[in-house]
Amino acid sequence: MPGLESLPGRFPIFPLPGAVLLPGGNLPLNIFEPRYLQMVRDAMQTDKVIGMIQPRGQAGGGEAAEGQPPIYGTGCAGRISSFRETEDGRFLITLTGIARFDVAEELAVTTPYRQVVAAFDRWHDDLQPEPPPDALRGDLLTALKGYFERQQIEADWETIKDAPLAGLVTSLVMICPFEPNEKQALLEAANLNAQAELLIALMCMAGTTGAAEPSVLH
Repeated sequence: MPGLESLPGRFPIFPLPGAVLLPGGNLPLNIFEPRYLQMVRDAMQTDKVIGMIQPRGQAGGGEAAEGQPPIYGTGCAGRISSFRETEDGRFLITLTGIARFDVAEELAVTTPYRQVVAAFDRWHDDLQPEPPPDALRGDLLTALKGYFERQQIEADWETIKDAPLAGLVTSLVMICPFEPNEKQALLEAANLNAQAELLIALMCMAGTTGAAEPSVLH
């Protein structure tokens, strides 16, 4: 994985509620809005870096450009690792997470998409993360089974049981349908161990109210 020095100091951001990227994770995106099509074109011609960040649900908090919804102060920088253009003009891309960042400044720009100056000072350990202790695996799988049953999510349990714990935690943080504020808490957890512990707590606390659309995890 490239070092933090390979990342630009400023880059475009893609504010998307409920979507988080983590270091080492792969996030597929279907790009169709004109402003984000332009963002991807520009990124492909430079360093291919885009910052995933969530907008805040309530106005008045976090950083915000004039006339734009506020955003959380922390996101994750990813590099476009795959790109395909469809016949109807959409871009199907995959962002691979490199490191989390804090928004040092949102820039006043003429581009249709937003751009920030990023600070990586807090997140140097993202390049060589310590895996969570394997003792957490049992608790995580127990919580996961109950959570998936309540959410009507089908899973390949043999694959999950054999998956490296670090990769499993990263994948679950990204794909589980938690609330945006819960996703943000997971994103900002200090390390994989803290993320795993918070995952277990969130899955155990998840209520059984509300119907969920069945989905499949492979």
